[in-house]
Formats: sequence, C-alpha cells, structure tokens
Amino acid sequence: MNGYGRIGSATKTYVATVVLQLVGEGKVDLDAPIEDYLPKLVRGKGIDGRKITVRQLLQHTSGLPNYTGFITDYFEIRHTYMDPRQVLDLALSHKASFAPGTKWEYSNTNYILLGLLVQKVTGRPIGEQVTDRIIKPLGLKDTYWPGIGEQGIRSPHPEGYAYRKPGAPLVEFTEMDPSWGWAAGQMIATPSDVNRFYRALLDGKLLKPAQLAEMRRTVKDESIPFGWQFGLGLVKIKLSCGGHAWGHGGDIDGYETRDAATDDGRAATVMVNALPSTEAGAVKVNQALDTALCRS
Repeated sequence: MNGYGRIGSATKTYVATVVLQLVGEGKVDLDAPIEDYLPKLVRGKGIDGRKITVRQLLQHTSGLPNYTGFITDYFEIRHTYMDPRQVLDLALSHKASFAPGTKWEYSNTNYILLGLLVQKVTGRPIGEQVTDRIIKPLGLKDTYWPGIGEQGIRSPHPEGYAYRKPGAPLVEFTEMDPSWGWAAGQMIATPSDVNRFYRALLDGKLLKPAQLAEMRRTVKDESIPFGWQFGLGLVKIKLSCGGHAWGHGGDIDGYETRDAATDDGRAATVMVNALPSTEAGAVKVNQALDTALCRS
C-alpha cells in the first residue's frame, strides 16, 4: 500500500536542501556562525552561537544538546502544540554536549535552528519554503507539511501504533500534534513520493553541483549507528550488494521510515506503522531497505 505516513527525521533532508539552495543563492554561508543570522539567540552552558557554524548544524557536529532527549512522555504531549522556541529553549536549558566541531552527535535541536535560519533569511515559514522550493516543483502531490493544529493524516494511510515503554501494549497513535518535531521531523508523505524526492535530489534537480557535493561530504564517527556516515542532512548507507545509497530515514511515534536512492537510479522507501521496540527489530527494517535496493 502506498499510503501516507509520518516520515519523521527524513524531514531533515528537505530542510537541508532548502538551506543549501540558499547557500547556492548567496544568501547563506555554510561556514558562517549561526550568530550572523540569529543574533544572541543561541546561548547556554558551554553554548555560543558565535562558535557554531551552519555546516556544523547540518552535519550534527555543533555539540548542541538534543531537546527530544528531555521530552519524557510523548503520550503526555500527544495533543499539545509546541512552537519552535519552546523546544529550542528546552535544549538551551541544558549544557553543551561538546565543543563545536570536535565530535559528532545526532541532535534534533540543530534542525530547529536551521528552520529558524530559513525563516529569518527568506521572511517566510519553513513549511512554505519546503513546499515552494521542493514539493511543488517536483510535483510531489502526496507530500505535505502539516499546518498548525493539524493532527490527522490524509487518507489513505495505515494506523500508527506506539508504546509507553518496550514490552508494553501497543496503543493506536495515528492522530497527534507533530509540532514538537517541526523542521526536525514534521512532514508527511507516501513512500513513492519520498523515492521521487531522493531521486531528484541525487539527479541534481534541486541543488547546484557545488552544494550537492557539500551535502555528500560525510563525517565518520564510531558512534553513528549501523555504520552510516552523515553528510549535510543526507546519510551514506553501505549496501550488502556493494556500493552505497543516500537517504536519511525517520522515527516518530506511530511510524518508522527508511529510505534511500543510489547514483545509478534505484530508490526504495520502507515504512512501518510502529517504532521497533528492539535493536533487532530496527535492523530488520534496515535490512528490508537493503533488500529492496539490492534486488531492484
């Protein structure tokens, strides 16, 4: 079934693409500090926006604490609207994980700031920019950025399920307010549209060659799961049949997505309607993506 689903952190690739389009237009400098665009906003214990670059936000080497690690109960906030400043303030109330540029650590906070960066530079909402710069030009009729207060999913779609803790009974979790994910994970799409997006991205239809090359420059770190390598909003995934693919994937209560495309034209997206409760379960979803790409 090619139904709609929440694509979670795969949203980051769309947001990163918009940021890199702005780089190509000369409106954003990859190696400029975020302070240049959002002055006096990024401050905290060991946190200074004058020392964190746009590139470091895109590749998760900023050292900013991950705000989703401080949300203790997603069932409690299921129907709560949270604006970007709320989740950013939650992150900035904690100390930095490390000095900028010294390590890699996945942090959704990076992409909240990138969403705010896009809005500051363009003067328009990040969801509108993703729509006008990516969704409409590619004709992705089954991809959208949920509006404020929009808690449901367009039909057709599978119901999503979640659990309070591993081993607990699954609870239907389709309807929710995804605002806490915002530029780090709010989007909804069908698997076929996700495939079309990644194919267009790798084919150079969205970015100039220089910016696409920057996007594909990866960071190697032993802490990155499954042997992946992170670029700028794009993940390099080794394939069992040789070579590699590029994607991102996303986890959000009710749905998990794994997606990637190869330079020779293959693309696949696997979507399941509950987050795996074990590492073995997560590996199986990754293996399904690998199988789809290697046998296509």
